[in-house]
Amino acid sequence: MNLFEIIKSRRSIMPNQYNDKIISKDNIKKILNAANWAPTHKRTEPWRFKVLTGKKKEELGLFLANKFKSTASSFSEFKFEKIKNNANKANVIIAICMQRDVKQTLPEWEEIAAVAMSVQNMWLMATELEIGAYWSSPNLILHANEFFDLEENETCLGFFYMGHYDMAPPEREPGGIEEKTTWLE
Repeated sequence: MNLFEIIKSRRSIMPNQYNDKIISKDNIKKILNAANWAPTHKRTEPWRFKVLTGKKKEELGLFLANKFKSTASSFSEFKFEKIKNNANKANVIIAICMQRDVKQTLPEWEEIAAVAMSVQNMWLMATELEIGAYWSSPNLILHANEFFDLEENETCLGFFYMGHYDMAPPEREPGGIEEKTTWLE
């Protein structure tokens, strides 16, 4: 597939769409290495990843579900089960974290943008490898420091769920770029 076709093929594939096929460690490393080539102002490389498989991802799902139960203003058993089951249905979960420079030489938005670009690289590589992926950034990430041993100035920006899938990805046709572009000459 050429680059533009990969970009056009990238989709959010949700955990409930994953099958039981294992993602190889080699493919996980390819996805992480793609992330590592994201652009970064002043080469701060603020992205940090925590790869969860097996029991650890199940523990994360249970932690998030219980945290939802203890913090939700309105509890929903359906949402509790969905949170827990998303972790079980994913073959791999990657916690997407950002490590800010202690001196904070760059604005936070630039560091967040660099991490987001690293995730886009992961997503494009996953697409090339025919691995479904979904970036979830629930309010529960505010409690990630209770589950992960985060470094000083490190924060969690979401979870990247991954798994193989059987169905065709959903179609998507974005609105025309002409409507979003102003030419100044």
